[in-house]
Amino acid sequence: MLNNATFPSLQQRSLHTVWHPCTQMKQHETYPLVPIHSGKGVWLYDKEGRRYLDAISSWWVNLFGHAHPDINAAIHDQLENIEHVMLAGFTHEPVVSLSERLVQLSPGSLGHCFYASDGASAVEIALKMSFHYWQLCGQTQKSHFISLQNDYHGETLGALSVTDIAIFRETYAPLLRPCTHVPTPDWRYARPGDDPETHALRTASMLEAHLAKHHAHIAALILEPLVQGAAGMGMYHPVYLQRARELCDHYHVHLIADEIAVGFGRTGTLFACNQADITPDFLCLAKGLSGGYLPLSVVMTMETIFQTFYHDKTAHAFLHSHSHTGNALACRAALATLDIFERDHVLETNTRKSAYFNSAATSLRDHPKVENFRHCGMIWAFEVKTCDAEFAANCFQLGLQHQIVLRPLGKTIYFMPPYVISETEIDLLIDATLAVLDSITH
Repeated sequence: MLNNATFPSLQQRSLHTVWHPCTQMKQHETYPLVPIHSGKGVWLYDKEGRRYLDAISSWWVNLFGHAHPDINAAIHDQLENIEHVMLAGFTHEPVVSLSERLVQLSPGSLGHCFYASDGASAVEIALKMSFHYWQLCGQTQKSHFISLQNDYHGETLGALSVTDIAIFRETYAPLLRPCTHVPTPDWRYARPGDDPETHALRTASMLEAHLAKHHAHIAALILEPLVQGAAGMGMYHPVYLQRARELCDHYHVHLIADEIAVGFGRTGTLFACNQADITPDFLCLAKGLSGGYLPLSVVMTMETIFQTFYHDKTAHAFLHSHSHTGNALACRAALATLDIFERDHVLETNTRKSAYFNSAATSLRDHPKVENFRHCGMIWAFEVKTCDAEFAANCFQLGLQHQIVLRPLGKTIYFMPPYVISETEIDLLIDATLAVLDSITH
């Protein structure tokens, strides 16, 4: 008679065949994979019914919780019509409707949408479009890019070239294009006595000095508006975005806003750029675009850039493609996501939830092991004072024991919960995090 030991577990099967992302696979000899069977709202469930509060929205993508009935229904409905058709030479209602909605919602005059499947691909598109634009305009010397110190834009070769996270870059450095990373406005780097605005203006003056000297060769500045995610949720004052926009205009350099992680309400406004009242030349969106359901990204740009590529010759076009560009199912999920924003007044509701979280987190902010507690919209972060070299992995395991999913960035714990999180679940998250901190012994 066969018993359960005869059959390999889901964790074992996964380790035999799946090469997991951003993972040293050997570590799973010590830290087992967490097998997820289902999800509902902010909760993930394994097959035994154990639950885990998804405090990081499954890598920052899930806006309205798992198995949201409205998004589920939209996808099911679209399945009865067409699941996918190539977007070269064809079109369909979901991609047109989504583009029209995004044009209405986006800052300024971003009237054209170019679709891909993921954030890094969107960054690649924006970089290529900017470079190609200057080539078509006869300014062939404008072929370089600059980004912020500690910025993260993805791990494909073009996106990695403008990324400044050493662990991702160093191995592939010989394959990457050179890029200058100007000083970050992240207020954790401020001089003693400087407030976030003063620090932002100081670093903007360093950007100005660089552009004044090198603008003739720079195609674009790319940045993560307001929050630098992989850098440990580094946050900065909106005045930096205002100055960056002014400087890019003055020196004829494109501004690329990578809102892949911070778009769709994460910073408190629909787009982070709204808080500086600026319009980038290129706006990159992904992650929450489809509510976290399906791979979908888009680059939005303005009429002047679109018209530069509009020509009788095919070679003059922007010849870039992805097989699943504008996937109909993903676009329907995105439309359902935008419907929820409008119907449920999500930004206003998030403002109230954010205030409740900040009030409830007083004990967390005052914990002796916590420093640099910070907040922007529906993002919270702080550093933990610890000498534990394996802190991130140990914190993850401790979190699971207390029914929460934490995935620290170095010694930074952060929260980016789905917007449907309730006050009771906020209390549970904070109490569980306090228990994790109290379990850290060094």
